[in-house]
Amino acid sequence: MHLDPFTGKPSCIHGGRLPSAEKRRALQHDHRLRLEALARLSSAASRVGIGTDPDDDLILWESDEIALLAAAGPLWHELYEAAQGFRSLLPLISLEDFGFPPGVEDLLAECGPSLRPISSGVEATAFEAKDHSIYKFFMPRTNGRIGGTFAFRRSEEVALIADASDGSYRAMLEKFNLIIHLGGMPTEVLGVTKNEGVLVTKQTLGKLLAEGADTSQVQPPALIPIPSRFLRAYRDHPRLYFLDGKPWLIADLHSKNLVRAADGELRAIDLLAAPLPPDLVAKEPLLVDWLARARLDPTAALLRPVHDDEL
Repeated sequence: MHLDPFTGKPSCIHGGRLPSAEKRRALQHDHRLRLEALARLSSAASRVGIGTDPDDDLILWESDEIALLAAAGPLWHELYEAAQGFRSLLPLISLEDFGFPPGVEDLLAECGPSLRPISSGVEATAFEAKDHSIYKFFMPRTNGRIGGTFAFRRSEEVALIADASDGSYRAMLEKFNLIIHLGGMPTEVLGVTKNEGVLVTKQTLGKLLAEGADTSQVQPPALIPIPSRFLRAYRDHPRLYFLDGKPWLIADLHSKNLVRAADGELRAIDLLAAPLPPDLVAKEPLLVDWLARARLDPTAALLRPVHDDEL
C-alpha cells in the first residue's frame, strides 16, 4: 500500500501491477460499504422529504451543510449521521488536486504535466499518470445525470427491451462494484469534485486490445447468455449476472472495454449495467422461471425440462 500522489490517501493501485488478492478483496469491500452508505443517505433524505432523483445534490452534500438541522429531530439527526458516513467513503476533492488550473473548462487541453491524456468518451476522460496508473474523470451532464444505465420496457415481441439511458451517481458506483465482482481491473473511487460534480477513479493499467477485436467468446465466465425470447438490448454482448442473488443486465464488454492485465488475463475496465426490473420481470412467468433456474445452473435451457411421464 502506498499513498496516491494526487490525494495523499492510501492506494493499492500502482501502474500495471495487480494488487494482491487480499487487497482486491479489501477494495471490493470498500465498494460495498460505499453503496450501503449511499442507500442509508438516500433513505434518510427521503424520510425528511428531500428528493433523491437525480442524486447529484445528494452526492455533493457536505455534512456541515445540514449540521444545524441535526438537532431539529430524530430524522434530521439520522440524515446528518448518514451524510457524515457517506462523506467519509466518498470524499470531496478538487480538480486542482490533479494539476488542473482553477476554472478548467477542457480537461484534455488543460491537464498538468503529471497526467497524459489517453482517451475521451461520452462518459469520461482518461489519463495516464507518471507511475502509469489510469485516472478517469466522469463528467456529469447539465441535467444532473452522469454515466449510463439501462431503462427497461415490455413489448409484444420480447419480454424486456433494454434501452441505454442516462445514469446516476448510484449507477456509477454500482458499475465500479460490478467490475470488481467480475474480476475486472482493480478500480478505486477517489472522490467527487464539489464544484463540478466530477467523479474520479483510479484503475490499474492494462494493454489495449486491437481495435474492433471480437470479444464475444472471451466474456467473463460468470456472465450468462440471455435467450432472445426474454431480452433485446441494442448494445454489445448483453449478458445476465447475479449479484447477491439479484439479476443484472451486463453489456458493452467490447474491445475497448477489455484489456490484457499483467497476469495475461483479459479484464474489464468499463461496462454498461442495470438490475433487471422486478415489476416487469414478474409479468413474464417464463422469464421468472428461467431466472430461478439460471441462478442455480448457468446452462439452464429456455424451458424447464419435461419428463416423459408428464407428456
